[in-house]
Amino acid sequence: MDSDDLTSHITSLGIPRNHATVGLSNYLATNKQAKSLFIHRRLPDAGWSDLQIQHFLLTLSTLDTNSGEPVSVSSTSVSSNQVGRWCGVGEREGRVYSSLVIQRHCGLSHGIGRSGDVTEPQPKAVGSSTMSRLALHLVLDAARRGAGLDARSSAKHGVLLPLCTGMSMGLVFAALRDALSAEERPKKNVVLWSRIDQKSCFKAILSAGLVCEVVPTKICDGSDEVVTDLDALEKAMSKHKGKILAVVSTTSCFAPRVPDSVDDIARLCDRDGVSHVMNNAYGLQCAKTCKLINRACAVGRVDAIVCSTDKNLLVPVGGAIVMSPREDVVKNVGKVYPGRASAAPIIDLFITLLSMGLDGYRGLLQQRTELLVKFQDKFAQVASKYGERPLSCPRNSISFGITLDTLGGGKDTSYFGSMLFTRCVSGTRVVPQSQNKVMGGQEFVGFGSSTEDYPHSYLTAACAIGLSESEMNEFFSRLEKGFKDFFAKQKKEAKKKAAAAAEEKKESVSEVTDKAAVLSVSK
Repeated sequence: MDSDDLTSHITSLGIPRNHATVGLSNYLATNKQAKSLFIHRRLPDAGWSDLQIQHFLLTLSTLDTNSGEPVSVSSTSVSSNQVGRWCGVGEREGRVYSSLVIQRHCGLSHGIGRSGDVTEPQPKAVGSSTMSRLALHLVLDAARRGAGLDARSSAKHGVLLPLCTGMSMGLVFAALRDALSAEERPKKNVVLWSRIDQKSCFKAILSAGLVCEVVPTKICDGSDEVVTDLDALEKAMSKHKGKILAVVSTTSCFAPRVPDSVDDIARLCDRDGVSHVMNNAYGLQCAKTCKLINRACAVGRVDAIVCSTDKNLLVPVGGAIVMSPREDVVKNVGKVYPGRASAAPIIDLFITLLSMGLDGYRGLLQQRTELLVKFQDKFAQVASKYGERPLSCPRNSISFGITLDTLGGGKDTSYFGSMLFTRCVSGTRVVPQSQNKVMGGQEFVGFGSSTEDYPHSYLTAACAIGLSESEMNEFFSRLEKGFKDFFAKQKKEAKKKAAAAAEEKKESVSEVTDKAAVLSVSK
């Protein structure tokens, strides 16, 4: 129904035309925004209201076959004489029992993709397919105009997956292997992984049925940074020549680890004709990281960049965007996804991006940037007050660390981490010096530090997107109280030990005196 027809119908009810015109201006503005979204396929400058988003999603849901209006049919059944306009007799027809669940998903229950390809349109779910395609355009626009990735290379193509970062990495490996010839496939089963002590990527390699060669890192001279060991990587590439499926680098990580030298790695991969996959889980929020990724794509080979949606765009856990300069890579990732995919994480992302708009997203990035200096200064102040110092890791501008060398090491250091958690502080990482861990049959010496002989125990915290200044200040207040309570407890326990030792010594002296008295009497 166009606006003229709607005006005519409204006025026929006795409502003045000037009243109808005022009301219809909202209707026309909403339709104009929706039309702009379809035409430009990018984030609106200003975010939409909740009502506008809900209206748009419910309109899309009416395009799916499970959303048809019921119609009367002849039936001898006593319980019902109505069915939907569509008569579905498949094993999956978008049927949802709970009205609460259908409201939560805005009526979009068919999921996305088809069993042969997660990006393929679903004939029974035009609305869901449309929403998914628009969401991809919006997140690519956020990566380009918001985060600063290059639309001609690093963010040229993409695929949205309703999976966490680790599972998405596994799909990328499967896609790269699937693209090999029948002769190459059994030979190329080694993945070179520049060591980063986060379990998900390592598990992704193993779960894809591949062999993981852990490439050691090194401590950078003149700082506390743990960095890429390019010499070790070159040796590993030479050792496994002809067997390497991919090299995996990391661009977002916990201090003291810093982003890999992905531009140098890209050159090596280009030289040797080896695929290069970047784990950029939460790096979209960092302008320095995005510039590094753009440079890597310009000077060498980058096949895939995997980013988390929840860590970068403030949505619930469970989604990832895989970007690539190459269209064939993202197409292959879509094709190896087994089965139809859940639309839930994509709906969450779509709603969030429309609500945020480009201005809102840029505002969040700017807010984080403005907090960086304050965050580092306050962290350093608390550390120095208790005999510690900040870790010098200038190439990591998301995660920051301080030493914990005065706590005693081992269990005492780990206990400090649990003290913070019981004080409702989450997200910090406390890493004791020289702890080991076995994963997938491989031992990681100095686990947590991403290198074998890191010289400090330490604590890290992130100045990440969405952190408010009040939340930051409260963290440092609780951190300071944690230090104070820890040392008070340590002092109390030391007094107890000293008292126990004095009592033991006193009993020992008394026992000697008693023995001497007995000997004296016997003489």
